[in-house]
Amino acid sequence: MSILLECPFCQKKQSLKNKICTCSENLDKAKRSRKVKYWIDYRLPGGKHERKLSGSSIETAKAEEGKIRSMKAENRILDILQKDKTFNELAKWYLDLSSVRKLASYRRVKIAINNFNKDFGDKATSTTKPIDLEEYQIKREKQGLAPATIDAEIAIMKTAITKAFDNDLLDGRSLKAFRKIKRMLKRGSNARKTIITIEEYLKLLENSPLHFKPILITAYNTGMRTGELQKLQWSYIDRKDKMVRLPATITKERKEKNIPINQYVEKALNSVPRAINHNYVFTYKGKPLTHVNGFVCQFKSACEKTKLLYGRRALSGITFHDIRRSVKTNMLEAGVNKVHRDLIFGHSLKGMDIHYLAPSEESLKEAMGKYTNWLYKQIAEVQEKLSVDKVLIK
Repeated sequence: MSILLECPFCQKKQSLKNKICTCSENLDKAKRSRKVKYWIDYRLPGGKHERKLSGSSIETAKAEEGKIRSMKAENRILDILQKDKTFNELAKWYLDLSSVRKLASYRRVKIAINNFNKDFGDKATSTTKPIDLEEYQIKREKQGLAPATIDAEIAIMKTAITKAFDNDLLDGRSLKAFRKIKRMLKRGSNARKTIITIEEYLKLLENSPLHFKPILITAYNTGMRTGELQKLQWSYIDRKDKMVRLPATITKERKEKNIPINQYVEKALNSVPRAINHNYVFTYKGKPLTHVNGFVCQFKSACEKTKLLYGRRALSGITFHDIRRSVKTNMLEAGVNKVHRDLIFGHSLKGMDIHYLAPSEESLKEAMGKYTNWLYKQIAEVQEKLSVDKVLIK
């Protein structure tokens, strides 16, 4: 029986005596920064080899090793074989995984797990029954949560349970209840349909502060996500080829994405002052608008000034993300084909299209040109109508 440490870089399990891993990682330094994980390596009676993850504390690992030695000496084989954790222990392990920490949705995952653990934290995962999860659904619904939110909390915890099960940290008893529970909401039944019309877009633009106008223009012409706009840097903009080249690190799909720039976006970007101390495009008072509130507050304010309802909970209320749906719908109206729409938006191609279709950047630019021409005509018609309305009002 022994304690092994896991290299944080290559995940190799090895002796505590090792100072440098075969991958050249400095293990002593990793220990001091608590980046290594410790495993208890032991054999069960009969010779079966087992390893148990302890965590990032050597003291905890030594204590667990002593506990296993005692159980073996007392022939408490069932205690050793039983794999179980409380939901709090599971959360600590899962949220500390590198693959989870790098998720764009990590903050939302952490909140969902913490909410779930307010009820289940000290409970052993293996003792959870479907009825317990059903009671949780009813309780959360009475607290005023939307069915989609409740489903998300249970689904995120199910993902954590499955991950632990696949890594031999839990047995099937822990997973059973989560596989039996039914969703409260039918898939896709809460999909939003709200479209921001050309007229509403122009009014929002008119009622937005100077620094927010280029953001609205870029969003309504490209369909870029909020996160992509927040993290947009000058180095991603290819002025020569008139493309926005987003790296995989900032897209939801974790794939590179190339979006053509039309004259509206080009003019908007030219109006944005370039900061000296950072490379972000969209700023306010010299600071990057990287926090979601920087976008939400400005958009909400523009909605109020335009007398448009804001928010998902408001009947016919709009959100910034509705711009993305509006752009894709507009592209359909403009005659842009599905393949080009999906590529510009970063949506995956389906079926054999994945293997056989590889449109060029020129064809993407032509598709964007088709949308731009359509948008130009629509804007001109709406502006003419608005100017006539103003005259009639006078």
